[in-house]
Amino acid sequence: MFDGIRQEPKNTVQTGWPRAGGWQTVELDHGLWEDDHLVALVEWTGAPACVADVSDSDVALITGLWTDGRRWQAWLNLDNAAALLTEEPDDLDDVSLWMGTPEFDEAVSGKRAELEAEVPADAGGALAWAAAAGIPVAAQQPRIEELLRSHETFVEDLFISLLDALGFPDAIRPSS
Repeated sequence: MFDGIRQEPKNTVQTGWPRAGGWQTVELDHGLWEDDHLVALVEWTGAPACVADVSDSDVALITGLWTDGRRWQAWLNLDNAAALLTEEPDDLDDVSLWMGTPEFDEAVSGKRAELEAEVPADAGGALAWAAAAGIPVAAQQPRIEELLRSHETFVEDLFISLLDALGFPDAIRPSS
């Protein structure tokens, strides 16, 4: 799958502990992953796959892809996502002067409300995706919504918690 990556960046690929059933988490350095890779991964494995595009451990956009091309997406750490996604005024010369102003806070609050409204559908998409991946989903929608609304210092931890809550097998520590 990663043969097309130049050797230097390929050396930065880290695999997490494997999960039963052939599930594997892989961490790539920033800039190595593109949306087309998710499509290629699903085609290569013949199974649904998921990617969390993480920015500075603060925020992540998760995209899950079914084998038929359907996809779901969800943001992790909604407050950080709202600040990231808030559109800047057209007449703004210096973003740093806008941040922290009442207008900025209001714009972020509005974006946060938009993201919050999407959480039930995002959670439903996550559950449907996991079921399509053959995971015997034990999680209830409220638990997935809770995770999508929660905040962790390191969003990577939140992503792993989401996979666990969706019912993916526990990661298996390799024997030394």
